[in-house]
Amino acid sequence: MKRRTFAALAISSALTLSLLSPGAMAQAPAKTLRMVAHADLKIIDPTFTTAYISRNFGYMVYDTLFSQDTKGKPLPQMVEKYSESADHKQWTFTLRPGLKFSDGSAVTSADAIASLQRWASRDSMGGAMVAKGVEWKVVNPSTFTMTLAQPFGMVLEAISKPSGYPAFVLPERLAKLPTTSPITESLGSGPFIFKRDEWVPGNKAVFVRNPNYLPRTEAPDGLAGSKASKFDRVEWLYLPDANSAVAALQRGEVDYIELLPPDYITPLRANKDIKVGSGGSYQAFLMVNHLHPPFNNVKARQAFQAAVSQEKFLAAMGFPADMRVKYCHTFFICGSPNDTAAGSEAWAKPDLAKAKALLAESGYKGEKVVVLTPTDITYHNASALMVGQTLRSIGMNVDAQSMDWASVSARRVKRDAPSAGGWNVFVTVGGEFDVNSPISNAFLAPACGSSMPGWPCDKQLDELRTAWLQSANPAERKQRLDAFQARAFEVVPYINAGQYSAAYAARTNIKGLDKLWGGIPLVWMLDK
Repeated sequence: MKRRTFAALAISSALTLSLLSPGAMAQAPAKTLRMVAHADLKIIDPTFTTAYISRNFGYMVYDTLFSQDTKGKPLPQMVEKYSESADHKQWTFTLRPGLKFSDGSAVTSADAIASLQRWASRDSMGGAMVAKGVEWKVVNPSTFTMTLAQPFGMVLEAISKPSGYPAFVLPERLAKLPTTSPITESLGSGPFIFKRDEWVPGNKAVFVRNPNYLPRTEAPDGLAGSKASKFDRVEWLYLPDANSAVAALQRGEVDYIELLPPDYITPLRANKDIKVGSGGSYQAFLMVNHLHPPFNNVKARQAFQAAVSQEKFLAAMGFPADMRVKYCHTFFICGSPNDTAAGSEAWAKPDLAKAKALLAESGYKGEKVVVLTPTDITYHNASALMVGQTLRSIGMNVDAQSMDWASVSARRVKRDAPSAGGWNVFVTVGGEFDVNSPISNAFLAPACGSSMPGWPCDKQLDELRTAWLQSANPAERKQRLDAFQARAFEVVPYINAGQYSAAYAARTNIKGLDKLWGGIPLVWMLDK
């Protein structure tokens, strides 16, 4: 501990010198926000990966045609006006006049269409639109149409989706690049310009205000409305050692920690110079491998589900009681518009006797269960250790294999048998925007043939998802959502280990923190 503390102080001192040296201060613009990002920025193409750090980058430098407000309502963003035909198959969109990319070139219909085509080739909701025979056509430089062979009841929800793959607007020449590798150039339509010349991977990413950005006139609300920034410059700092990040915040060397580790929440709440707040709702996922025994048998998956105590998992992960839901009964975020308890009744309380009986029915014969156990993310480590404890409690032979998170991410895509370098269980989390519907939830999106680790496949679940997508009537859609979730509880694509609120921490001189939404660092909401 002494060595760790000394190292943390050394890193913090180095940060102080780099940030507060006379040369740095002399060059600093009038107003700068220094934020500790939750991860290192490696990929600057938000259309290539669903990594949250790349998504957040996208919101800094790009804008969208539609954006959602805090009630989840899609509102025009880069679009000035739009219309829908009576048969719901023809849409017409007109861009706001004066929109420009950061190099001063005009944003056109061709840019919008190319961006939508790129998005649709990557995103689950975009793919669902493609399945409905979508076609886009330029009418003039500011107007374009979208035609569907069949109605799609979630057009605006799809192109305004906040996470996963948001439909960011890129220049046509970039949007048409192959999707097999990430775009390495940044030419944005949004509120900031990425300073590539100041980018130091593993250390810092810098953004400056985009002078060519034309914000909306409405007040900001969620991701909708004006994105005019109060800051001339925003610095993302990567400090993987939590002690160093917290020390820098306490000293005033940084303004804001985007994602605070759970074990620092309570201590920082007692600091009068620091504000700790909710960084959005998340669910903890226990992913099981459907390709290999024992979890290729639905009874074994049900046994695992019956044994899980969400309360114990979240407590082990370190989240205070007021930041966790005692029991969340839905796959789609408790408190969201798609909140439903359908199918959850039989699994609401852990039942070890039931779990052991189901495991016996599965024919489990004591095979090793390989649990990937990350060592470098404390709450993931705690969750994985709880997996081991839970499985042992019902008589399973657990092989907990420790590794860093990067190794977990690499290994979880392997389809090999667990004895040959594969796996049986890994843990992860999903933010509210990537959980809250049967199509936005990546691990519940079209499953048969999916590349998502775990590889669940249930044709009835896929049919129920399609029926939900096709429904335009709110009451009918609710019934179909309930049917989908009830089936999900039966076939157990993965196990919900509980819902919690992530936490941010900021200096008390930072204003606008109450306007942050959904765990996305909306820096244009902030001031100091």
